[in-house]
Amino acid sequence: MTARTDGFDQLREPSQEVLERAAEAFGLLAAPARLHIMWVLAQGESDVTHLAEIVGGSLPAVSQHLSKLKLAGLVRARREGRRQVYFVDAAEHAYVMTVVQVMVGQLSEHAAQATGPVRLGRGLRRAGA
Repeated sequence: MTARTDGFDQLREPSQEVLERAAEAFGLLAAPARLHIMWVLAQGESDVTHLAEIVGGSLPAVSQHLSKLKLAGLVRARREGRRQVYFVDAAEHAYVMTVVQVMVGQLSEHAAQATGPVRLGRGLRRAGA
């Protein structure tokens, strides 16, 4: 067996608690709308009206997604007058934002290069390939 050179051989085995927290975060991000909201908030803070316009959802639906993300601690909010402004604490959740940005960025890049829809399964591939 050859030694790994990608740096993963130096990582400690994660605890069950860490794996459960990661699974919860990935579960929350499994909804396309919530993933899109996190992507937008990675670019900067926003209120629910602006998020609904960008994500293409209704105000109640986007508010519900934000509530779930807030309860999980992935999103925070502050009041500015009569509106709530949502943001991601980049220092606290940099790891989540990195995963979101890398995954969405790479999928977008593959989609731009593909002649058909990008499919997940046994890796990314072009339709018909």
